[in-house]
Amino acid sequence: MEAQKRRTTWKTLLAFAIIYFVWGSTFLAIRVGVHEVPPFLLAAMRFLVAGLILYGWMLGKGEPSPSRRQWMSASLLAVLIFVIDYGLLFWAEQRVPSGIAAVMMATIAVFMALSEIIFLGTQRLTIRLGLALLIGIAGVAVLMSRSLNLGGAPIDTVGAVALIIASVSWSIASVLTRKLPLPPSKVMSSGAQMLAGGVLLTLTSALLGEFRNFHPATVSRGAWLSLLYLIVAGSIIGFTAYVWLIHHESPTKVGTYAYVNPVVAVLVGYYLGGEPLSLRTILGTVFVLISVVVITMTPAKKPAATLPVKHKTEAVGR
Repeated sequence: MEAQKRRTTWKTLLAFAIIYFVWGSTFLAIRVGVHEVPPFLLAAMRFLVAGLILYGWMLGKGEPSPSRRQWMSASLLAVLIFVIDYGLLFWAEQRVPSGIAAVMMATIAVFMALSEIIFLGTQRLTIRLGLALLIGIAGVAVLMSRSLNLGGAPIDTVGAVALIIASVSWSIASVLTRKLPLPPSKVMSSGAQMLAGGVLLTLTSALLGEFRNFHPATVSRGAWLSLLYLIVAGSIIGFTAYVWLIHHESPTKVGTYAYVNPVVAVLVGYYLGGEPLSLRTILGTVFVLISVVVITMTPAKKPAATLPVKHKTEAVGR
């Protein structure tokens, strides 16, 4: 019993380390990749391969393939999550440092809280929650402001807007996930969404003309390794660790990755990517993380109807 308990403890610590540090480091891997590979094409390759592996793995385990209706739901979510959210994240990292991109994407919690207040009714706009939302918005304003003299250049406006749109798109997808028919298996559902997302990202990349400017022979080994890291560590290993934790730990504990990942991304970007760490970056990050911590720790209002409510920070990782 004692040996089994120790093994479970080590598995838990390893799984948390993966979703904290691996997911946090994927932002720098994205930045490395998009400097040589067109962004939507890089995202397409990542999720097409990862989706095929997860989908094939579940089929091999005897899990039934999604029904036609479930595929339609998965495709709709794939547009919101993979084409808009991830596609814009990859595109924005051509213009925005990876650490700042991670901080901006942490505002997903802000938009999800607003969605729960406005659309689902699973949250009430209390003073505490209202202040948390304002602090999160203030953090974004600090990062974007051109009038505050805080050192370091404000982030690119177009890139910041793209990241905000990406965050809003994820929050809308989170609301729809609770209403749409999807496979009961988390892994099959995510595999189907990744696969659909990979196909749709490939079509988007083609429509944007990215194939014309892409020459695989000119891509460096570092960029290919970043793609491999995103596929294997970021998507497959990271998501497997996440699913295992969801079944062994409380959603609140697992959800702490939402405010650890940006810190890891900022530090990785600074130490390994040579990204600046100014007072502006520190203050903006602190404001956004305070907002995320308060929002994710605020208990949801019990729904009047029998609407299934998932944890507000559930995701497939970056």
